[in-house]
Amino acid sequence: MKVPKETNDYCKKCNKHTLHKMKVWKSGRARGLARGQRRNVEKKKGIKGKYQFTATVRKQTKKATFIAECSECKAKHYFVIPKRMKKIEVAN
Repeated sequence: MKVPKETNDYCKKCNKHTLHKMKVWKSGRARGLARGQRRNVEKKKGIKGKYQFTATVRKQTKKATFIAECSECKAKHYFVIPKRMKKIEVAN
């Protein structure tokens, strides 16, 4: 699905409709010392190097999160298009 690079959207900070730059949100690098990560590593440890864990089934397509940045005040807001997308592109 193609999404326009710029769109006219409402800005809460400016209290009016302004031009917004669109960007696909990507998660940052995971922290190795986070509690969940440590728990996961501990869970996968086992006796004599063997371990068992439940296989997780991932969704093939996900709902993409977008960031819209106001061109005037640089305020950002996130939103999700309520539809699963196979390929996400920010159109040129």
